[in-house]
Amino acid sequence: MAQNGIVLVVSVSIFKDGEVLMIKENKPSAMNKWNFPSGRIESGEDILYAARREVKEETGFDVKLNSTTGVYNFISSTNNQVVLFHFTGEVNGGSLNLEEDEILDSRWIKVNDLVKFDNEELREPKLLKEIIDNLLKEKVHSIRIYNEQLSK
Repeated sequence: MAQNGIVLVVSVSIFKDGEVLMIKENKPSAMNKWNFPSGRIESGEDILYAARREVKEETGFDVKLNSTTGVYNFISSTNNQVVLFHFTGEVNGGSLNLEEDEILDSRWIKVNDLVKFDNEELREPKLLKEIIDNLLKEKVHSIRIYNEQLSK
């Protein structure tokens, strides 16, 4: 969702058996770039719901969100101001079924090996390296800081 030129995005590090899922995107602004499953929050959508929806759409997995590494504010490679809410989660259903038009590939990677990606391979290198650093240092916070959206 974009509001006053600000793009609101959710992103999830999905863990399974000590590894995290990375996806290779096939989007005009991110051709052949590795990223965590992510996407825009739709108008009126709850942040936690948006995170689970984006994972399901891009990967086919259902996830349980466990924690957050934080909220990140940055200018994207397409020159948009982005506010990104990043979560950690685990697979609790579904099966790998990549979104055909937007995702080229996926890979389960040990968290320690995430640092081996070159900047040119990552969608937003500075942002992803900060998230990866937080994951490595286990610098995560309770998801309870996010309240479910209140009904109107």
